[in-house]
Amino acid sequence: MFDHCLYFNTTALARVLEREWTRAFKPFGLTPSQAFMLRAVLARPGLLQSELARELVISRPTATRSLDGLQKLQLIGRRATGGDGRECAVFPEPAARAMHDELNAASGAVTARLKQLLEPEQFAAIVGALKQARSAVA
Repeated sequence: MFDHCLYFNTTALARVLEREWTRAFKPFGLTPSQAFMLRAVLARPGLLQSELARELVISRPTATRSLDGLQKLQLIGRRATGGDGRECAVFPEPAARAMHDELNAASGAVTARLKQLLEPEQFAAIVGALKQARSAVA
């Protein structure tokens, strides 16, 4: 019935992937969204909240809520930029830096497992096609 429905198939895939990433990041006490955001902050300390939202393809309010959660966990800090009073730069805290390698390893393990299940070439083709579709529809 939904064989040719992009929405149904991408959403069904997203649910399966959500379970995989949830298992991977549970030992850190993080949701997949929080973990990916933290990984972005660790990779580029000092990103502005708006830049982080753009990089993760989420709205600014969604980014703010996720950052609030990470700040409550004492994993990130925000500093005023001196320009727009509403904009802050985001930096990892020592607890986040301490888990950086393990967080990346957990993420890498999921990616490796998916590449094994799908074959590396197919995995790369799927990711590429999804990125292209996202850009075309946005």
